[in-house]
Amino acid sequence: MNIGITVFPTYGGSGIVGSELGRELADRGHNVHFISYELPTRLCQLDERMHFHEVEMFDYPLFEFQPYTLALTSKIIEVAETAKLDVMHMHYAIPHATAAFLAREIYKPTRYLPFVTTLHGTDITLVGAHKSFLPTTKFSMEQSDAVTSISDYLAAETKRTFGYDSVEVIPNFINAKQYYRRENKELRKQLAPNDEHLLMHVSNFRPVKRITDCVRVFALLKARCDTCVRLVMCGDGPEREKAESLARELGVVDDVIFAGSVPNIPDYLSVADVFLMPSETESFGLAALEAMACEVPVIASRVGGLPEVVREGETGYLAPLGDVRAMADYATRLFDDAHWRHTMGARARAVAIDEFTTDRIIPQYVQLYERVVTKKRNL
Repeated sequence: MNIGITVFPTYGGSGIVGSELGRELADRGHNVHFISYELPTRLCQLDERMHFHEVEMFDYPLFEFQPYTLALTSKIIEVAETAKLDVMHMHYAIPHATAAFLAREIYKPTRYLPFVTTLHGTDITLVGAHKSFLPTTKFSMEQSDAVTSISDYLAAETKRTFGYDSVEVIPNFINAKQYYRRENKELRKQLAPNDEHLLMHVSNFRPVKRITDCVRVFALLKARCDTCVRLVMCGDGPEREKAESLARELGVVDDVIFAGSVPNIPDYLSVADVFLMPSETESFGLAALEAMACEVPVIASRVGGLPEVVREGETGYLAPLGDVRAMADYATRLFDDAHWRHTMGARARAVAIDEFTTDRIIPQYVQLYERVVTKKRNL
């Protein structure tokens, strides 16, 4: 099949999932065409089956805010014609599903171009639910040839907010051949020069990630054991300065490593002992799944879709939102008992492989594409 994919290239899990999905589809013989304003960050290299089409913006003084949705619509129509697209897959409802609908209607006299919309979280719970966008979001979902969400939680939120219940759940995924625990003595020595335990966090440092809670958890751990643990913060974003300031205020800054946006996430996860995810909400928790695949137990907030990923007491622990003391207690338990930590890590990978690998999830998307394409032919 010839498949078009649109993602936000630099923000959050939706861009990562859409990029990785395209790579997996290309590996399975499909032709994938990414359509966005920038090359998605996870796509460092294209090939004969993966293509990128840049949405060109028109700088005109009358437009205080450039109409990206319309430019995206035009680019979809162009690529649909030149690449003979069979289907479009839009990640994030607003504005992508709206652009796909416009493109489908404009292109309809030539042929019908079906589109699938995948909901990732804030496009439903925050942006799409805002009064400025709610009617458009609802309409765009209703006009989609199929709608998927990444968790049961998000499907339920979609029904509650929009009264829309025709959502198929296809969870996020990992490639087990890329995400696995690997030995990296040099990196381990760099992060833990005195063989300290490593508590790790990975995110885009937005307020919803509550990264200052990571610092507070770490400060509690340091109070119990002054030299035996370090905190590694992978990522960057608007909350970084606040977290750095708090680390200085709590006197733990020397043992908090702000690693920045690292390209080799599996390498970092492979040297972690415990993964911390104190988010205010997560529609799925892709970073938690990536940690589990690398045999790292996860401590997370009991919110959103995280209980669908982290098995309480089996692959990690879930704490009430904002309960940094409970999270510190769980971390202490794992650091103090190496056998239990390793057992939990092994179980975490087993769950990741059994339920969330590409071999299990990608065929579900392919079957969905085939279904909407067949439906198109019958129109």
